[in-house]
Amino acid sequence: MKLSRPVSWFLLVFGVWSWVIWVTFVKNLIKDGSGLAFDDGRPTAYFWVHLSLAVVSFVLGTVVGFIGLRGVRALRRTS
Repeated sequence: MKLSRPVSWFLLVFGVWSWVIWVTFVKNLIKDGSGLAFDDGRPTAYFWVHLSLAVVSFVLGTVVGFIGLRGVRALRRTS
């Protein structure tokens, strides 16, 4: 399957964007002072659910970004 140049770049940028957003989110989650993420120093269900969402998003962002990177590299070889 061949990806067009715009689609390849979109996938690559989306993968990088996903990492930037979710790394920032996890940092803020760990520093949470509102009591949602930690109760007396122990992680709450809120923390575990959102950490799980972040991990899944890291994996999906990596896969999507890798597909985009392969598309960009393939286009550069053919042009």
